[in-house]
Amino acid sequence: MGFIKTTEQTSKYNHLEKMSVNELLTNINNEDKTVPLSVEKKIHNIEQLVQAIVSRMKMGGRLFYVGAGTSGRLGVVDASECPPTFGVSHNVVIGIIAGGETAIRKAVEFAEDSTTQCWEDLNAYAINQNDTVVGIAASGTTPYVISGLEKCNENNILTGCITCNEGSPLSKTAKHPIEILVGPEFVTGSSRMKAGTAQKLVLNMISTSVMIQLGKIKGNKMVDMQLSNNKLVDRGTKMLMEELNISEETANQLLLKHNNVRAAINNFNHGN
Repeated sequence: MGFIKTTEQTSKYNHLEKMSVNELLTNINNEDKTVPLSVEKKIHNIEQLVQAIVSRMKMGGRLFYVGAGTSGRLGVVDASECPPTFGVSHNVVIGIIAGGETAIRKAVEFAEDSTTQCWEDLNAYAINQNDTVVGIAASGTTPYVISGLEKCNENNILTGCITCNEGSPLSKTAKHPIEILVGPEFVTGSSRMKAGTAQKLVLNMISTSVMIQLGKIKGNKMVDMQLSNNKLVDRGTKMLMEELNISEETANQLLLKHNNVRAAINNFNHGN
């Protein structure tokens, strides 16, 4: 491949089956501690991608994540959490996984090896030049993801990637590559571990900072969150109590009337 695939290198640990549970947990934790430090080294690259995404989303663009296996699932998770957290519609941040919905729960054989399916999957959403596509692949060699980004580049659609190897084919394809180099896994080749954690951290950073830049947070509160369960209704009520200095009963009535924290605040301030 012309590059060192550190995600596949042999673990620093051996004879794992002879370790006690405490030794296993301690060693896994020690490896996990290194991940945020690896992410920290790439904040500048993440910043550049976020700024590019925000400028396009302000023009009505969308953010797509594409991946296979664990990487694809992480993208789907991050995308699915944006509507309840930030109150955006489900077609603003979209996670696409090789093999479709079935692959979220069960591996779909050879789905990641297709060199045409990713672009077909993106076209099902009428993808356009205001959109951004972020490919997620720990190895940086997944054909499904690479081929999708290649087609995006051909069609002047902004591309980024999150990978855990340096100089991979995916990094060379994406216009905004983010390479989080976490080194060998505790269990050799099990990239759902440190690599997966790294990808999750970066996805959190991207979606959260994008949504804040788009005005979906007020102060430090999720004022646009969907009130989809009692916990969130209680949280929204407390937000209103704190923001407006009103009683719990009044806050709860106001929230239920407007069904949205931001709307409740705005209407209260305007005497409605």
